[in-house]
Amino acid sequence: MHRIHCGIRRVALLGVALVLMVPVQAGDASGPAPDFTLTARDGQTVSLSDLKGQVVMINFWATWCRPCRQEMPLLEQLYTRYEGLGFTLLGVNVEEDSKLADRFLEETPVTFPILFDPENGVSKLYNVSAMPSTVLVDRAGNVRFLHHGYQPGYENDYQNQIRTLVRERG
Repeated sequence: MHRIHCGIRRVALLGVALVLMVPVQAGDASGPAPDFTLTARDGQTVSLSDLKGQVVMINFWATWCRPCRQEMPLLEQLYTRYEGLGFTLLGVNVEEDSKLADRFLEETPVTFPILFDPENGVSKLYNVSAMPSTVLVDRAGNVRFLHHGYQPGYENDYQNQIRTLVRERG
């Protein structure tokens, strides 16, 4: 099994470390995105390999993460905007207790699939080191962009990257 490596730039701001997004150039991705199968909120199982041919955004999140909560409605907007162009978004909740995610999603509903990774197996496959972490996978199944953390405005970067990837033919 190969590992996906990425550099993380940390900026100290008023004594607080911020983790910034790190785009991965095509040459930096040393192969395909690791495949996984997780159970979705609706009880179905979802495998990344079943989504080959689509652009896939994988967003690792938790209810205790304020930036994750802030980002969720913006992710829903991206999903509804680009879903018809061969784009899907998988929200991977990393908490042991999925009921926490269910309660949050009652208040902040989304239409994209929410998957549960209570043992953090998929999080480990993707070397998730910050919440939220977002991975963009191209139609051929290769990791193309990684984002660690979230700040307002990142959704503009997501949108530009999604547009780039949906225009490509895998």
